[in-house]
Formats: sequence, C-alpha cells, structure tokens
Amino acid sequence: MKFASSVVSLLATTSGTCAFTMGPAVALGRASLALLPMSMSTTTTTTTSAATEEATCTDTDSNSSSDAYEELVSYLQDITHLSRASAVLGYDQMVFMPQTDQASKARGQQSAALAAVIHDKSTSQQLGQLLEQAAKATTSAEQERVLALATKAYQKKINIPTALASQQASLSAEAYNTWAKARADKDYSQFQDIFGDCIQVAKEVAEVVQTPEEKEAKKSLYATMLDEFETGMDPVRMDELFAEIQQALVPLIDKVLGDNATPPDTSYLSGQFDVPAQEALSKQIVRQIGFDDTNGRMDVSVHPFSSGISKHDVRITTRFREDEWYQGLAGSMHEAGHAMYEQNLGDSGLPVDSALSMGMHESQSLFWERHVGLSKPFWQFAAPLVNENLGMDATSAQLYGAVNHASRSLIRVEADELTYPLHVILRYRLEREFVEGRLDVKDIPTEWNKSMQELLNVDVPDDAMGCLQDVHWSMMAYGYFPTYLLGAATAAQWAHYCQQDIPDFDDRVAAGEFDEIKAWMIEKVHQHGSRYTSLDEHLQAQVGEPLNPKYFIDYLTKKYTELYKC
Repeated sequence: MKFASSVVSLLATTSGTCAFTMGPAVALGRASLALLPMSMSTTTTTTTSAATEEATCTDTDSNSSSDAYEELVSYLQDITHLSRASAVLGYDQMVFMPQTDQASKARGQQSAALAAVIHDKSTSQQLGQLLEQAAKATTSAEQERVLALATKAYQKKINIPTALASQQASLSAEAYNTWAKARADKDYSQFQDIFGDCIQVAKEVAEVVQTPEEKEAKKSLYATMLDEFETGMDPVRMDELFAEIQQALVPLIDKVLGDNATPPDTSYLSGQFDVPAQEALSKQIVRQIGFDDTNGRMDVSVHPFSSGISKHDVRITTRFREDEWYQGLAGSMHEAGHAMYEQNLGDSGLPVDSALSMGMHESQSLFWERHVGLSKPFWQFAAPLVNENLGMDATSAQLYGAVNHASRSLIRVEADELTYPLHVILRYRLEREFVEGRLDVKDIPTEWNKSMQELLNVDVPDDAMGCLQDVHWSMMAYGYFPTYLLGAATAAQWAHYCQQDIPDFDDRVAAGEFDEIKAWMIEKVHQHGSRYTSLDEHLQAQVGEPLNPKYFIDYLTKKYTELYKC
C-alpha cells in the first residue's frame, strides 16, 4: 500500500497486508477528483478568483508553444511535490504522530489545507491552457504519453461538479462511520440505506467523468470505476480471466482440502517469539532480497503498508505478534515488493514514472512474498536465519510446509494464496451486479452468503464475518477488489518468465542471491512506469503475451497437490 488519496489510504489501514495505497505520482496520473475531496474537510473550499484565472490564461497564451511542454512539465512536477508532502503527513500520522483526538484533528486540518491546494492546482485553467499548448509542441512518444496521462487526469477532475465532489466526500465519511458501527453490531441493515446512496453517487461520478467517446461507445459505469484502479482493463476481459481461475480452483481446493489429502504441520508457526528478534529477522531478509534501506526505512504500524514519497524515500511498515512469527515476515516481504517497485521507477515526477496500476503494483509485492518467499528454495536460505533469530530448530522442509498451509476461511485478509482468489471473485461479481442494477442492495447479504457456500463451502455466521468485513464499499472503491487477483495472476506470469530467463533461479534463491532476479524485474517492469496503456499491453511487450491465468493455475495446482500429497 502507499499514501495518496484518502480512500486508498484508508483501505490500507483496514485491509491487512493485501492492500496498499497509491503513491502521490500514481494519484496524479490515475486517481480522479472523486477521490481527492475525501482527504479534505467538507467545509474547506479553496477557489481561484476569476481575475487571477484570467491573468493566468493571458500569460499562458503569450507563451510560444515551443515552451509550453517544458512549462507543463514544471507544473506537473509541482503537483507531484505537493502530493509527496501530503504523503509524508500521512505516513507520520500512521506511524509517529501522537494518537490523540487533538493531534488527529490538527493533522486533518493540515491535510485538508494541503489537499485543497493540490485540488486547485490540479484543476486550474492554467493547467488546462498548458495542456492545450503542449499538445502542439510534443516531439516524441514519451512527451505524447505524458500529455495523454495528464490530460486524462485533468479532464476527469474538472468534469466533476463541486457539489457532487462535496457530496461524495461527506457521504463517504458518514458511510465509513456507519459501516464501522454496523460491523460492530453485526447488523447489515444499519448500513443498507447509506450503502445504496454510496452506489448511486459513485455511479453519478462515473457518468460525469466519461468522455464523449466513451459515452458514444456505451462504456459501462463499472468499467469507468475499474479504470480508476486498473487502467485499460475491461470488465468483459476480467470475466474471462476470473471464470478460468474459478473453474480451476473450486475443484482444486476441494481436492487439496479433502479427506484424502495430507496437510502440513503448522505447529512451527506458534509459540512465544521475541518481537525485536522478529523485527531484526525481517529487516535482514528484506534488505537481502533488494529493499534499499539507504533510500527507505521500515517501521511498525497497526496494519502493514508502504509509502512511496519519492524513489529516494520509500517507507514500509509491518506488524509483529509474540505468539506467531510468520505474518510479520510475510507482511515485510509483501511491502518490500511494493517498495522495490517504487524505488526503481523513474525520477521525473511525471505521470509516466508512476506505477501503471494497482494490479501491477500488487504483482510486485506478491512476486516477492509468494514466488520467492513461499518457495522451497527460499526456505533453504531462510530456515537458518529463522532458527538463529527466533530460537527455533526446524528444517527448511518443515517451515516450507507450515507457511504454505491452506484452509477455508471466512475472512479475506486471513485467507491463504490458494483460497484467496475466490474471495476476490465473490466481491467482484457482487459489485458488478449492484453497480449495473442487477442486484438490489437489500439482497447483498443473502447473495454473499450463497456465494461463500458455492465457492468455498463456508457458512457465514453473521454480517460482520460476511458482507461487512471489508471497508472498500463504504468508501465507494468499486473496482478495487479485482486488482488483488489480477496482481496474483500477473505475479505468476512474471515468475514463469523470470525462471525461464534465469535457469538457475532456484539455486540463486536457495543461496540468498537475489540481485539478478531484482535486475530482471527492473528491466521488465519497474523502469517502464506507466508508459504502457494497460497490464495486458505491458505484458505483451515484455514477455510476448497478455495476462494469461494459465501460469497462476499451474503454479497453484503443482504446488498444492505436491504439498498435500493429493
């Protein structure tokens, strides 16, 4: 996760290690204005006077088009710097700031004031004029891509009426509080009405941000919502990908968790483990896999997240428990994967040097957490470190089995890599249906419980363990959930081609030698930022095919049938 818009930041603070928030550069190039007001107080409004705007436009008109692109670059970089300052405030609030009501109120006012400045600068007539002038002055594909990303973000932001943005901000804050109370009371009915309001407002926002071309093509509102998090991914394409994964995983899970399988021993995960020793272990391992702590730091927070303030200042957090050690290490590796992506993006401060999408970012965290950190070779390397730091005496095979155990779970953030995809598919399916009007808000608990039984053979005891367990819908983040599974599938595809290009991949991991693997990822992913228009296009260009769930399915099938001896 990484700080930017408050909606995604809040997802980070409530969703465990599987969530992350976009960094400021991503927010500049990707997030719509719909997200920005959530970090502002609903009563704070900053406007630019007509006289100032007129003067600005006159000045811009007097400039030659040959200078316009450079002026645009400087202007966009200023917005990035302001957004990064906001990210520092966010990180400080989550990690270092006194946790008092007074401190939180003061920080809210500070963040709101800065968000107002960013909002004004991001929607000014001056920026619009610079974009128009720069369109006549671009001389390369790189400049054209910068212009396309900046123009897309600008058009979305200015298309949202102030009244609608204010309504969304205030409704989101109210919905979050209502959701939290409803979850505590295990009572969906308390949340139902305001949830319906959230869906309606989110649809209104999606409708106004659509371009005339998108309206002409009858682009669905859900596709527009999805584009905020996973640019260039169409829901029809998503349906195909997820259907293939679901068709393979439902019978695989039944087989792996059936009576004829032999589960691994998980006793090595529990006990009493010194927290400073766990922290030392995590820091040692994330440094070795490639997190550059000379340009970053690792701290402790309530929920793990990462914050890309700049490529020279990328911070991660994790959390530790005295009675279980692996979740702290897994969270550290997950966030290190996010951070390594941020540390190796370009340093221009422009949208092209921001992360492509949430799915791409998640592919980086899951590559290191799973395809490296959950592999057999990794535990040949890590077992001696775990034993030494935590006072254990376990073999690499015992630790490999323990950390890879699977089970049917009610809670998404507690699910293992085998069952987790079905939690995402359930949420994706339901949110598409209620956004597109095929599912009434009052019927969501019934459909949720039915889907949990169909997909995972799990009975849901109450709403808190069911449809109220995640914060995303209260924050109107429709289209966010699918990116978790897109990231998992993409990570498996990167792993396949990385292992193909580095034939001794396993030997290197077992020896704790990760430099070449990280260099491969920089070459194929990190350095490209947002220069491609979608996940599919990026994969096609770098490995010769678009996203293919075959690699993800094959990875899970081979691994778990072997581990569970079925």
